[in-house]
Amino acid sequence: MHETVSAADVSSDTLASGVLSAIGNTPLIQLNRYFGGSAKASVYAKLELLNPMGSSKDRAAASMLLAAIRDGEVIPGRTTVIESTSGNTGLALAGVCKFFQLRLICVVDGRMTGQHANILRAFGATIDEVTVPDPATGELLPARLRRVQELLAAHQPSYWPNQYANANNSAAHEITCAEIFTQLGRAPDYIFCATGTCGTLRGCADYVESRSARTQMIAVDAQGSRIFGSPPQRRIIPGLGSAIRPPLVEGVPVARVIHVSEGDAVLGARKLLETEAILAGGSSGAVMSALGICDDILREPKTVVVILPDSGERYLDTIYDDRWVAETIGIAVKIAGHA
Repeated sequence: MHETVSAADVSSDTLASGVLSAIGNTPLIQLNRYFGGSAKASVYAKLELLNPMGSSKDRAAASMLLAAIRDGEVIPGRTTVIESTSGNTGLALAGVCKFFQLRLICVVDGRMTGQHANILRAFGATIDEVTVPDPATGELLPARLRRVQELLAAHQPSYWPNQYANANNSAAHEITCAEIFTQLGRAPDYIFCATGTCGTLRGCADYVESRSARTQMIAVDAQGSRIFGSPPQRRIIPGLGSAIRPPLVEGVPVARVIHVSEGDAVLGARKLLETEAILAGGSSGAVMSALGICDDILREPKTVVVILPDSGERYLDTIYDDRWVAETIGIAVKIAGHA
């Protein structure tokens, strides 16, 4: 029932030691209060926010870099790692790069929170901000990806993890799903998963298929994201959704795609804090809001797992700030206990 899955299993080598050995084996807890007793479904939350750098991206960062070290693409102490990131991937890479004494350059845009930037600097990462959108799409991500290529050419030896297409990203999350099955002692009926690079979605779906399980994958995306073909629109909260369709999503069987507004993502995160005392990020709030509108699932005696990908501490100045939410998202909210 509680078989241990080590972080070393992610890359099948012995490099995952020290703090890297703390990645994974995150708790799976039952949520009893969020739906106020109205749900017949049993809802469990996978607390990825308890990874060392605070998000599910720890798994992907360790998996991608350990594989690159094993294959000789990255040399500890010498190689510069360069990646486009909206926040949590950068923090996860910063932790792994610090461990192996690798220089890290994070190509970001203005949506990165101040807390993310401060943590990156504390770990010695270089922040390279892109401010001019791609002229063809009006999006910043394609411009960030072009900047990555420029930096790769300027820094040798260098390595681009390419989280949107790297199979070691999704492979790490096969372990996430294996943990869920082991911790539950059975296959859940549904797994709700936020989408960005789609590494978690792909990895969980691959594991479900490998076990011939009947678990249905529910993809939670942002309104305005291009992943599943919704009309593009400006997005403010980083991490959820994407301005491109990531290669990792191709061929992934999903039972349902739910697009969540940024306002609902904020409300979901705040309700999670108020009801379950879990301080989580916007992607986690989006997952909870998505489940909240699935009455057909909640009213059945099913087993549902929601993957909560990140911690809310780095969003204290944004989604947990009443003024920021009112001015930026356009909704009036107030944290309980505040006058």
